[in-house]
Amino acid sequence: MVKKYDAMYIFADTVKDDSLDKLVEKMRGEITRLSGTVLNAEMVGKRTFARVMQKRDHGTYVRIRFAIDGSQLATLRERYHLIEDLFRVQILAVDERREAVVAEQAAKRRAREAAAAAAAAAAPALAQV
Repeated sequence: MVKKYDAMYIFADTVKDDSLDKLVEKMRGEITRLSGTVLNAEMVGKRTFARVMQKRDHGTYVRIRFAIDGSQLATLRERYHLIEDLFRVQILAVDERREAVVAEQAAKRRAREAAAAAAAAAAPALAQV
């Protein structure tokens, strides 16, 4: 059964920007090689670690959301262990119910903000009358 997953990749701090794009394409390629589909990818940027890990104090974070059969997930993790520049990877299943609630809350918040902006725009017009 195909499920959605969020993966957070941490690349070693020695990776340069031009080779980072190639590594992200390699991660996407590994997903598609196992009959998965990449839904979106987002560069989070360089972050400093809370503590030094394996003599490293920062890394570049990339988040990729993809859909893949759950039985292929172990194979995907094994393939990621072979990539030297990949420092860490964390893969989490996406909870569809929670995503729906978050999307609904975001829509309500945008509606409230739009109503507040419209009220603020109408208030100076009423004061001039």
